[in-house]
Amino acid sequence: MDVLISLGISAAYFYSVFSIFFIDPSKHTFFDSSAMLITFIMIGKMLEARAKGKTGRALEKLLALTADKARIVRNGVEEDIKASLVEIGDILKVLPGEKIPVDGVIIEGNSFVDESMITGEPIPAEKKVGSKVTGATINSSGVIILRTEKIGSDTVLSSIIRMVEDAQADKAPIQRLSDIISNVFVPIVVLTALLTFISWNYFIDFQVPLETTRFLFSFELMICVLVIACPCALGLATPTAIMVGSGIGLNRGILFKKASVLKNISKLEVVLFDKTGTITKGKPEVTGIYPFNGTTKEELLKLAASAEKNSSHPLAQAVVKKSENKNIKLAETSEAEEISGFGIKCIINGKKIKSGNIKFFKDKIISDEIKNTGKELSDKGQSLIYLSVEKEVTGIIALSDVIKEDSKKAVKLLQEMGIRTALISGDNYNAARLVAKMVGIDEFEAEVLPEDKIKAVIKYQDKGYKVGMVGDGINDAPALAQADIGIAIGSGTDIARETGEVILVKNNLLDVERAIRLGKKTLKTIKENFFWAFFYNIMMIPVAAGILYFYNGLTLKPEWASIAMWFSSLTVVGNSLRLKRFEKKLMD
Repeated sequence: MDVLISLGISAAYFYSVFSIFFIDPSKHTFFDSSAMLITFIMIGKMLEARAKGKTGRALEKLLALTADKARIVRNGVEEDIKASLVEIGDILKVLPGEKIPVDGVIIEGNSFVDESMITGEPIPAEKKVGSKVTGATINSSGVIILRTEKIGSDTVLSSIIRMVEDAQADKAPIQRLSDIISNVFVPIVVLTALLTFISWNYFIDFQVPLETTRFLFSFELMICVLVIACPCALGLATPTAIMVGSGIGLNRGILFKKASVLKNISKLEVVLFDKTGTITKGKPEVTGIYPFNGTTKEELLKLAASAEKNSSHPLAQAVVKKSENKNIKLAETSEAEEISGFGIKCIINGKKIKSGNIKFFKDKIISDEIKNTGKELSDKGQSLIYLSVEKEVTGIIALSDVIKEDSKKAVKLLQEMGIRTALISGDNYNAARLVAKMVGIDEFEAEVLPEDKIKAVIKYQDKGYKVGMVGDGINDAPALAQADIGIAIGSGTDIARETGEVILVKNNLLDVERAIRLGKKTLKTIKENFFWAFFYNIMMIPVAAGILYFYNGLTLKPEWASIAMWFSSLTVVGNSLRLKRFEKKLMD
């Protein structure tokens, strides 16, 4: 396409220079045509360049997650050193709230570790002696001593970085339709222009107009062919539609980071969803209160919240929030003590209260009825808090990550479009199965790590499907990069937003379906633009070549050819602007 543009601009310019010195400059110059050609093409290239997103920042932010320092223990002496100086086998101490600097195994202490960057799950994982921990995750509660097992490029975080790099590099450049067409169109136009000049100058017998010569008449027709066929409209067909389409999307809260995304998203055949923070809210909430032994729901919640207010654990905070929503006044506590990995104990109104997981209680004080209820809830993927007063367990509070209000409808709309849906989660099997069932997703995979998520994407791609991935966490970044279209939730991590090609700014899953509909409409508009671009060329090139001269003596002047070129470009722009009518339909 650049060849034809260059020929059109150069021929118009140099012919004008020639005319100034050898012909009447008031009738035979069209410098304005050269300027207009350059302006249109540069506007098109500018729009295309601005529409492209930059994904390199994602890798920088991944690297920024690593810990800068480590507390090494040597001969019983603690010393802060740079994390990069840690070696395999070194003994490290990590305090509550600190980042774990390297991959290793706990040799002393118990704690809960926030591994959301790896698993995507909001509830910290329990860690004890022998448990493996991952660098850049956060130690939430107790002090732990660990032995270093992996450093540098061997850590889990480094492997995620490599997967993002590899997946981005593996994507073949998108060959634009306009370039494909131009590969055939340009040589034909150049050949047509040359044949026009040669035919009129040497072979066609005609009466040369008085105001010119055979050479200039033939040369002028050749210039007309090049100018009128200059693919400004072809160059604007995609960028203008993309600009309007992406503007509509942004008004709705859908950000397309690359020009190609609006076209490619319309071709999706499979959409994979992360669970936590995507299908679900990403925060645990109380889903059930089960009192026993004569206790009421309000009493059970009051005692549990009064005890749990002394803990910073996400489950504890969810219980306290539930009591606040019900306007329950909490009781005063004393002698509160949190036991890492188990729960919390305290004294309320002179009675000993314990609140925590089932391991916190002796088996004999839990009745079979309570055990059966707990097992049933656990099998449904619920997290449980048991509460005892003195030595009697009086109830269970169930918590889980609640499904977003729009998740089920979003999945249904995609399925109605003929798009397959699947759930890919790092959570346990029961929890993933339950969520998939509740939102209507037939296929699901559970307990997957970042490398498993990228394999899931590749599995569908190997079957020939165009795959979209919807996620919000660091652990989703490799899969977002590998997918044909990565769709990031706006409230997710910076890494997910940088890696994804589409960002749902309003965190609304219904926007996945809207983005696909908008992509289909934009692609249709682009095809219409190509039709109008070529309609003018097919119709006007023969006229520019002088086909009407023998009928009524009509030939195009370069100025007229330039106006026709302008008209075709304006038609394409106007057709793209018609996309804005689709904005109201998109809101439905």
